[in-house]
Amino acid sequence: MFALIFPCLGLALPVTVPVSAGDNAWMLVSTALVLLMTGPGLALFYGGLVRRKNVLSVMMQSFSMMALITVLWVLIGYSLAFSPFSAFIGGFHFLGLRHVGAAPNPAYAATIPQSTFMLFQMMFAIITPALITGAFAERMKFSAMLLFLGLWSLVVYAPMAHMVWGQGGWLGINGAVPTLDFAGGTVVHITSGVSALVCALYLGRRRGYPREAMPPHNLVLAMVGACLLWVGWFGFNAGSALRADALASSAFVATQAAAAMAALAWGAVEWLRTRHASPLGIISGAVAGLVAITPAAGFVTPMAALLIGAVAGVVCYAMVTVVKARFSYDDALDAFGVHGMGGTVGAILTGVFATRAINPAFGAGVAVGAVDGHWLQIPHQLVGVGIAWGWAAIGTLALLWLVDKVLGLRVSPEDEIEGLDVSLHGEEGYHFD
Repeated sequence: MFALIFPCLGLALPVTVPVSAGDNAWMLVSTALVLLMTGPGLALFYGGLVRRKNVLSVMMQSFSMMALITVLWVLIGYSLAFSPFSAFIGGFHFLGLRHVGAAPNPAYAATIPQSTFMLFQMMFAIITPALITGAFAERMKFSAMLLFLGLWSLVVYAPMAHMVWGQGGWLGINGAVPTLDFAGGTVVHITSGVSALVCALYLGRRRGYPREAMPPHNLVLAMVGACLLWVGWFGFNAGSALRADALASSAFVATQAAAAMAALAWGAVEWLRTRHASPLGIISGAVAGLVAITPAAGFVTPMAALLIGAVAGVVCYAMVTVVKARFSYDDALDAFGVHGMGGTVGAILTGVFATRAINPAFGAGVAVGAVDGHWLQIPHQLVGVGIAWGWAAIGTLALLWLVDKVLGLRVSPEDEIEGLDVSLHGEEGYHFD
């Protein structure tokens, strides 16, 4: 009777497919690691990079995504991303987690409960909009941020996730344009990075930027946050194997190699240009490498991972220090320079270095990337990148316009000068006697 009254609660169905205890344990740990990336990882990383008067507001934005996106994902987000319907968007089969329980869904992961797979994907949905907050830090209303990113998760993220990872998705492995994205280069990093750039341009610069210096107020917090992001990323990438197997180990190795090389590459270029290798630079380089290896982690060799990390470190450094200065847009915490460009670089290079020796994604013995002789994969990757760029830009612009009309986006000049911690939240991050 209870199930008849509340059918959308998705009560567990009898398990008819064997569940692997080892795979399920690994995926639950990976799920927790990905949540660690948002809070405390991203919260500390972004919190340390803003001015002291805005530290709580930025950390609040990351934390609030953990709550808001969880509710939306349970109600409708998971269904739009992963239930079968069309090549571009899911349907309502999993609405309210109906039909999501202890039984595996072989279309996605045959050895773990679908509820575990749903939770793992929930953490991706949480961190992706949280990444965007770095672009409009220190100047967007909290209410506007909640409405905008809540809508964004349904209008931009869910369709993109369905196209790449969903059953029957247009950009999936078996789709019309098979795009390789192991853990979210297009779905997570390009969409969030491009959306961040649109936000920065639409909202305009912070008061005083770029005339006034706005250095990070606490690089210790930022370094701790970056370390937590690095650790959590193993759940992000290695967990995307969806099994505790050799592919997860391979993705783990690739993740570590790319992050390390990108940190060194960024630091080396910075030293050649300024004669300093800064802590901020090396942690930014590590994050750039983690971003770039995300789509490739389960497809490339360790040596290819080193190359991807090196390219990402140099390209993202150029975007953050040269291109941003040249065009003077105020991407406050470089969400576009690191995530947008790092994700783009990684997605394209995945088409170059993906190999069947690591992951026979298209079937045993079938070439995967250009190193296998499948040069057509590069244009496929470019199509996926183009779709992610276009969908994120158009969807974000439309949602910003809508929220601006309904609530207004920016805080008042007085509130911005005072700082968002006090003006929006009535509290301060630090009290000094």
